[in-house]
Amino acid sequence: MIKKLIATSLAVLVMQSEAVGGAAEALIVAHPETTLLTDITHSGENIVAVGKHGSIVISKDGKSWQQANVPIQSLLTAVDFSSPQVGWACGHDASILNTRDGGHTWQVQQYLPKVEKPCLDIEFVDENIGFAIGAYGMMYQTSNGGETWNKRFLNEFVHPDDVEYLEELKQDDPLAYEEETQFILPHFNRMAISGETIYLAGEMGLFAVSEDLGATWRRFEEFYSGSFFAVSKHNDRLLVAGLRGNAFSSTLSNDQFSKIAVEKAATINSIVNYKNKQLMLANSGFIFTVEDDKVTTTQLQNGKSIMAGVVHDNKLVLATEQGIQIVEVDH
Repeated sequence: MIKKLIATSLAVLVMQSEAVGGAAEALIVAHPETTLLTDITHSGENIVAVGKHGSIVISKDGKSWQQANVPIQSLLTAVDFSSPQVGWACGHDASILNTRDGGHTWQVQQYLPKVEKPCLDIEFVDENIGFAIGAYGMMYQTSNGGETWNKRFLNEFVHPDDVEYLEELKQDDPLAYEEETQFILPHFNRMAISGETIYLAGEMGLFAVSEDLGATWRRFEEFYSGSFFAVSKHNDRLLVAGLRGNAFSSTLSNDQFSKIAVEKAATINSIVNYKNKQLMLANSGFIFTVEDDKVTTTQLQNGKSIMAGVVHDNKLVLATEQGIQIVEVDH
């Protein structure tokens, strides 16, 4: 997760207000599946969701949930599994957690409250190679399953006006350079990994790609000046979306993005691929279904904002601001 995130997305606003630094164990509660949940994934065996005060909940069917043993109370923002047993979660205090038993128990791999930045997404290529990203260009990378996490600074995203200044500072005052680089980059909000290709979406219109597992990066020419919170690759198409319903698509062979017409100005927090469709999950309970760049809109009756979702048994299991919600999806 200092100066807090600027974006108006409910997910980020909640992160700001609910950030609870602390190494104490997450509290065990009667109905953890009804708390704020910010991300959800399917491990291959379990559905696992993360959220408020270090809460991690697990289910086999999306209906019955149990709470995992978690050693911190920081707000968790993202979860990813490389196999049914091995997974990671990250969140405020630059925290990174690891599980080796399918999500039932978690151990701390990184906990840095003095950094004062949230991790906003975590993605693994396999059980060894992974990336954690967050506020102000925060990026950590591991090649040993998270036993060690190495901090990265992506020079490719420094504003052109600051390149010469930073280089001089690096030579003249290394300590000042280190401090300056803590907050000079835009927020990195979301990743999508396909093979050795990584797509990165962030604030101020940041959309970039690495075709060598993060060794080098290429920023796309800006096609939107606001923040992106979701990116998805589906077949031969890319979809990136964010503030106020702004969504754009492109083919993999074309760097030109076209705007998709979305009728509601609801911030899109994540994207779920389902068969030949992409489901954009948004604030105020909106679900925008994209098929051939045409959008149909539905809204949950309770109007609660949707942070993320997974498809299980032809049902959409959602992580929302008031916990788990299950809705039918078209076949």
